Amino acid sequence: MGTTDNTRESSTPAERFGAVVHEAAQRAGYDLRPGSGGRVALARDTGMSASAVGRMLRGETLPRPSQFERIARAVHLDLHELLVRGGVISAESANDLSERVRSQPITPEEAADAWGITNPMVRKILLADIAQAISLQREAEPEQQEGSAAQR
Repeated sequence: MGTTDNTRESSTPAERFGAVVHEAAQRAGYDLRPGSGGRVALARDTGMSASAVGRMLRGETLPRPSQFERIARAVHLDLHELLVRGGVISAESANDLSERVRSQPITPEEAADAWGITNPMVRKILLADIAQAISLQREAEPEQQEGSAAQR
């Protein structure tokens, strides 16, 4: 089930989605062999239970829609790519979704995905730099607020 060819042959949406996630998870560094801990790590990284991850990877069930984004992030796939390749939505639907306005700021991981940063070391450096920038911004905010109050 872990190859691209199997994703085309899968007969149900759950099987197709499971095959896509299985393949992407392995590429992302999760060792999915029994007893290796990869399924537990994937469960932790997606916020799903280990049993739910197992059912998903075996193609028995689809995850809840609220879990798709965390799964995509964990396996280093663009959300639209995951949903289209997994057979959850059509390519046309994915285009409609990408044109919608976001109601929340993107995460650093989503920014790296949007920029196509896939090399693990480059991603690690980028995410660390973003975390440092956010920390510096938070430290500067009280100073900025004090300066604004003094100007009033």
